[in-house]
Amino acid sequence: MSRGRMVFRLSGTGSEGATICLYIEQYEKDSSKTGRDSQDALAPLVEVALKLSKMQEYIGRSAPTVIT
Repeated sequence: MSRGRMVFRLSGTGSEGATICLYIEQYEKDSSKTGRDSQDALAPLVEVALKLSKMQEYIGRSAPTVIT
């Protein structure tokens, strides 16, 4: 079982321009896997987060506008 967490944060909740931030992290004890590309390594958690939140259904976007 992998250990990870997903945090959703809503900011700028004025009348326009709210931003949804999704933070994802995963613990990896196998040091040979820690150098992997973060988007590849976290893809399974991203998929779960998007399914659970129904984000695409609610906001109508299929991809983020910014990835950091």
